[in-house]
Amino acid sequence: MNLGVIPGRLNSKRFPRKIIYPLNGKSVIEHVYDNAKKSKYLDKVIIAIDSEETKSHISDSCDIMLTSSEHKSGTDRVAEVSEKIDPDIVVNIQGDEPKIDPNIIDNLILLFNDSSVQIASVASTDLSSDDLINPNVVKVCLDNNNYALNFERDLSLQNQQYFRHIGIYAYRSETLKKFTNLDQTETEKKFKLEQLRALDNNIAIKILITNFQNRSIDIEDDLKYYEI
Repeated sequence: MNLGVIPGRLNSKRFPRKIIYPLNGKSVIEHVYDNAKKSKYLDKVIIAIDSEETKSHISDSCDIMLTSSEHKSGTDRVAEVSEKIDPDIVVNIQGDEPKIDPNIIDNLILLFNDSSVQIASVASTDLSSDDLINPNVVKVCLDNNNYALNFERDLSLQNQQYFRHIGIYAYRSETLKKFTNLDQTETEKKFKLEQLRALDNNIAIKILITNFQNRSIDIEDDLKYYEI
């Protein structure tokens, strides 16, 4: 079984309450849900919320699960849902990507046809010169087999080819459980990039390369990409 989970933290730090921001007639997170439901390979999609207030901004037609408000990250929230449902593959779909392409989700899941893949994520060739110097845009460089070598906000290896990281992850359920039980690493805390915990613990991250051009809503100014 393939499970999609959209973690919805109401009071995010850079743009509080962004997941319930009304965007063209629906909350941001509901747009994410509607697009994720179009995936051919997801058997179930759940919005994992941390507040009853969030629920009041989401249609009753959406599958919602109230999770602990004590989680430190969206990944921990996804893991709670995974523990209750016990899927084979879990896809963590960010709640601030209202135009996420369901084909990306499907192609990400297909990477797990390779039994050696434990974690997979996505990166885009759509990386501008402004993105390169913007610490809110996470960049990733890859090895020859499209596994992540590093994730960065401020570039240190200028001679590397970088891609724009898209914050969607897929895990084998047992790997997700292992990952969330690991302690935070120093590099993770320093750069505020949770995925570095996997690399620091020698858990490889396979990267799907796309030309996806839409942006996540990380700060309020990002709404300019979406509003009519």
